Amino acid sequence: MAVPKRKTSKARRDKRRSAVWKLEAPAMSKCDNCGAFKAPHKVCKNCGFYKGVEVLKLDAE
Repeated sequence: MAVPKRKTSKARRDKRRSAVWKLEAPAMSKCDNCGAFKAPHKVCKNCGFYKGVEVLKLDAE
């Protein structure tokens, strides 16, 4: 059975376990209708369109 030669320090262990390096910026795409940034495969919160079809009726404020 493999046995470690030295004890892994707390700093080294915690660096490996931290999830900071795994973080990524959220994916964003432009709306085809209004050009605002939106999450992919979601209805645009700005205009209410999805794939060129109006899905939500948004009141103009």
